[in-house]
Amino acid sequence: MLFHSFLVGGLGEDWAWAQRYGWMGVDLFFVLSGFLIGSQVLKPLANGDRFSFRAFYFRRAFRILPAFWAVLAVYLLWPGFREAPGMEPWWKFAGFFVNLSIDYGRNAAFSHAWSLCVEEHFYLAFPLLAWLLAKRPSVAGFVALCAAIVIGGIVLRSSLWLHFDALQPARPWFVEDIYYPTWNRLDGLLAGVILAVWKTYRPDSWSRVAARANLVMLGGLATMALAFWLFRERADLLGNSVGWPVLSLGLALLVFAGAQRDSWIGRRALPGAGWLAAVSFSLYLVHKPVYGLVETHLGDVLHGRGFIAFAVYGIASLLAAALLYDLVERPGLRLRDRLLSRAASETGALRPAA
Repeated sequence: MLFHSFLVGGLGEDWAWAQRYGWMGVDLFFVLSGFLIGSQVLKPLANGDRFSFRAFYFRRAFRILPAFWAVLAVYLLWPGFREAPGMEPWWKFAGFFVNLSIDYGRNAAFSHAWSLCVEEHFYLAFPLLAWLLAKRPSVAGFVALCAAIVIGGIVLRSSLWLHFDALQPARPWFVEDIYYPTWNRLDGLLAGVILAVWKTYRPDSWSRVAARANLVMLGGLATMALAFWLFRERADLLGNSVGWPVLSLGLALLVFAGAQRDSWIGRRALPGAGWLAAVSFSLYLVHKPVYGLVETHLGDVLHGRGFIAFAVYGIASLLAAALLYDLVERPGLRLRDRLLSRAASETGALRPAA
């Protein structure tokens, strides 16, 4: 959110450091998603249970689509809601491939949905891939696949960067061809999946290392420092070749440490973190257009006011997220749980007869 404050001219010098590296928040999201979704998929497979693709996609659909469709409808029906004038056609958003085909120079409105597109592609591909690999598990095969994804990403991004840097086309090629496409953003998801595989298939090793979670956290901080250095120029070759796997490794080490209840960063809950986590998806969807609305009505008053501007933009975004969560997202989740409960009851009732 701090990074996206560039939409309203930034929040002053006091927040320049956060704006410079704030884009890394989405990479933390990818690592968390790879870890959490990976664990959900891998646990039944590791136990020899049947994995229900239907239940998985049913739960994901009710988690994502109601709030997403509601915000997309507002974008389409109310042009004043948009943080930028132009917007890609609705079907690119509905099909979750706007990150693969976008004219960012002219149609930047709702462009932050690119990361949700990456996530949806992960939902589609990973369960099937995990199911296939679990049929004949192989450590060597898994390591080879991970290495191929990392090395392939480095080669692909480097090639794209060198190609477009030489041509210098008159369009934002870094965003459109390197930063947004799914195939260039697999490092964070892979790092999270590796954590999930480790915890699921090697729990004893996970527990032994968990006892040294604070050392892992220090390693994560050191790795993040290296990532900051690699990305000191965000759009240059160094960061966009080897920077992504280094950044993902650092974030994965921090996620591992945070997942341990006895670590320095895992032993205490932050007040309000649970609520913020609950509304985080709604907040992700609405914060950019809310920035635009606040700037339209209060921009002149807030300009140059630093922390006050940060508070106003942030509070307005949180209020909009809470409204979306209470009116759309939470009712959708409740409906999902009722339908799943009913399906489970009907299955249980039919099982003895079968």
